[in-house]
Amino acid sequence: MRSAKNFLNNIDTNSPTGKFMLTVFAALSQLEREQLKQRQREGIEIAKAQGKYTGRKLIEIDWTRFGQLYGEWKSKHITGRDFMRRMGLSANTFYRRVREYEIRSGIIEQASA
Repeated sequence: MRSAKNFLNNIDTNSPTGKFMLTVFAALSQLEREQLKQRQREGIEIAKAQGKYTGRKLIEIDWTRFGQLYGEWKSKHITGRDFMRRMGLSANTFYRRVREYEIRSGIIEQASA
């Protein structure tokens, strides 16, 4: 019995039959991936309904300190990296919190999505 790996290595992708077989395998792989994602979404919904899936806890922010560092950052006294390090934030969290701070403070208006 030949293994699947050997079988796939022997497909001649220059012939119409080989191209067809490769397309069929790709479609089956895509179908399996979509089914896996669907089962995962269903499992998450069930867990949420049972109160078992709550997601990650939000990082608490000292908004007073954040405001002080925001002022230093905007006036170019510190870099964004310094700001992130002092607050203990990743880049994604930093920029998300900057937007949140600017909206809270009325610096910018919230964009409608």
